[in-house]
Amino acid sequence: MKLGFDNDKYIKLQSQKILDRIEQFGGKLYMEFGGKLFDDFHASRVLPGFEPDSKVKMLMQLKDQAEIVIVINADAIEKNKRRGDLGITYDLDTLRLIDAFRGIGLFVGSVVITCYNSQHAADMFEKRLISLGIKVYKHYSIEDYPSNIPLIVSDDGFGKNDYIETERSLVVITAPGPGSGKMATCLSQLYHEHKRGVTAGYAKFETFPIWNIPLKHPVNLAYEAATADLNDVNMIDFYHLEAYGETTVNYNRDIEIFPVLNAMMQKIMGNSPYKSPTDMGVNMAGYCIFDEQAVEAACRQEILRRYYSACCSVRQGMSDAHEVSKLELLMGQMGITSDERPTVAAALNKAEATGAPAVAIQLPNGEIVTGKTSSLLGASAAALLNALKSLGGIDKETDLISHTIIEPIQELKVKHMGNHNPRLHTDEILIALSICAVNSDIAAKAMQQLEKLKHCEAHSSVILSSVDENVFRKLGVNITYEPKYQTKKLYHN
Repeated sequence: MKLGFDNDKYIKLQSQKILDRIEQFGGKLYMEFGGKLFDDFHASRVLPGFEPDSKVKMLMQLKDQAEIVIVINADAIEKNKRRGDLGITYDLDTLRLIDAFRGIGLFVGSVVITCYNSQHAADMFEKRLISLGIKVYKHYSIEDYPSNIPLIVSDDGFGKNDYIETERSLVVITAPGPGSGKMATCLSQLYHEHKRGVTAGYAKFETFPIWNIPLKHPVNLAYEAATADLNDVNMIDFYHLEAYGETTVNYNRDIEIFPVLNAMMQKIMGNSPYKSPTDMGVNMAGYCIFDEQAVEAACRQEILRRYYSACCSVRQGMSDAHEVSKLELLMGQMGITSDERPTVAAALNKAEATGAPAVAIQLPNGEIVTGKTSSLLGASAAALLNALKSLGGIDKETDLISHTIIEPIQELKVKHMGNHNPRLHTDEILIALSICAVNSDIAAKAMQQLEKLKHCEAHSSVILSSVDENVFRKLGVNITYEPKYQTKKLYHN
């Protein structure tokens, strides 16, 4: 992967910008964090060089001044809403985030349950948090939010919400996913702080869209692709243009909500410190791109990946066709076709030649290896072994794992575990390979190549099982697949 983004420069600039914003508001800042704090894989894919945990590293620079408040929507708890990338519910991800923050020494002050209306699942989650020693606060639904500003900014609006007790100068408001109520939580706190005579401010940490690059820059178009399900659209911030004569980029929801947000801040603080949505943001990412070609190539691949993901999501009944249509429109604007993803043709050609599912992986040197379905291995497992052989300079005819190891595993799966498919998945093949590596130098050499798979591109001729998909994700392989199942069964896992 060719780098195009200076991560160290980004952390330095972003940290200083946040310190400046804290000082601007007299020493207390509520900062809404958009996107994912720990696992921002989208940013790392479209800005090659950006580390998925860059935001956390930046926060570590401000460790003594920052505390974390995690916000979760009560309706999301009630509906068992899940993170698409990790496959876990928002309430479980809240616990995961607390552990992750604490694990690196960041202070987690509390959890806020928003849109609370006595939902049973939310009550149960509150009890669980309290039993774990975590402070919990509740914020309530406000009628006609966000349009009824006199009601919202009153004792019957924000005033009904619990006041979140905080200790540090920088309060980071984050959440398991979008729609959690981060902005409303920040504004509610501003209301309560100013009622108590405490000077405090609000700012937004947002990576995308990047405000100081062109509207149709590949990075900003890749953001539209990533939010196709939300129907977000990048726009010129006309408030900023009118106020400063400077063209900047924001997205429709922030621009649409700005008059309301501005009016709320004026009512809470007496006057608003911001003249535009761009003013609210703290985002230095645009200053850290040093190779436009590398970034554009990465963005084109990301848009293609999003397209295949959306097609499969529609096939699985999890999305609407309009998401695919929007992605096709973006691809048309940039002239992107599947030919730019050579693993697609390689996987489809192998599948046609063998009459069974196939997987293709593009290695760091550009070489493409394939894997076919056999009586012993699934296509993903076969492709993975072939990739390790090529990376390690091992003859492709060499058996890395003896049949005497594979066959007992197959017997275990079918006879004792109730599986109908005896073929080994990727997780099973890696366990078998690691066992062989104890006594086999060749198998050990193959195991040493695993880290080289990070950032490799791959494609499957069919929708993968959740097991194989998770293994590829953990190895850092960017996998896509055709929107079709291997079988015509109604249930697929």
